[in-house]
Amino acid sequence: MDRFQEMQVFLAVAQEQGFSAAARRLSMSAASVTRAVAALEKRIGTQLLTRTTRSVHLSEAGQRYLEDCRRILAEIQEAEASAAGSHAQPRGQLTVTAPVLFGELFVTPVMVGYLDQFPEVSINAVLLDRVVSMVEEGIDVAVRIGELPDSNQHAIQVGEVRRVICGSPGYLASHGRPRHPDDLCQARIVATSSIGQVRSWQFVEAGTALSIRPEPRLVVNANQAAITAACLGWGLTRVLSYQVASKVSAGELEIVLQDFELPPLPIHVVYQGGRKAPARVRSFVDFAVKALREHPALQA
Repeated sequence: MDRFQEMQVFLAVAQEQGFSAAARRLSMSAASVTRAVAALEKRIGTQLLTRTTRSVHLSEAGQRYLEDCRRILAEIQEAEASAAGSHAQPRGQLTVTAPVLFGELFVTPVMVGYLDQFPEVSINAVLLDRVVSMVEEGIDVAVRIGELPDSNQHAIQVGEVRRVICGSPGYLASHGRPRHPDDLCQARIVATSSIGQVRSWQFVEAGTALSIRPEPRLVVNANQAAITAACLGWGLTRVLSYQVASKVSAGELEIVLQDFELPPLPIHVVYQGGRKAPARVRSFVDFAVKALREHPALQA
């Protein structure tokens, strides 16, 4: 088995987090996969994978090598495509990740529009409300909400979202419109545990941080459930502005306490490889950046 085949086997084991799963994906025997990784580690002279009876994880050296493998294999694929005269034509499998509700509302229309324009590309969408490792989980493009950690990945800002308090017109008419965050302590509150806001809600007053701890009577683990409860007039909730943009436009919800909001959170399209990224990655990033920047709900 040559070095490039060993890289492909190692990449599959790392992504599947197991030798058997990688073997099934590659249509190889588990023994062949195990031997290929062992030969690779022997030639390099370091352990790339940490094996237990239940799982396989990357070592520190393995994490660095995995990123290099992905880049090298992508460059080989691009070189072959270029030699065949198809360098400018995006093709192949693309893996995209985004938060669940944001992915449903905004990224899915982008993916559908992109696939219509580039018929030789297929997309695997991973919608999760957690930050996934792009290297370890084989992610090509990610949409991130919030400040980004320092990394060697490329990021393009496409918009901003606000953290807003909202309620239905009926609730506000019956219970009054809060004028100060302290008023939330006497309001009926729907809290969303999925974004870690059950205990305290943060605000800014005259440039000074302000923390309020409302007592929610209803706690849900999904943003959409909190939004539904607020639309039904049960109480106030705190979500991100994009999540309720259509409800606010339709008059079903109203935003309150705008003067006390925290600074907006940035939205970035993140990808690996820069100019050396495969054509499918570069073209999807360009398509997504243009579409998301044009969406009014993402401009705070």
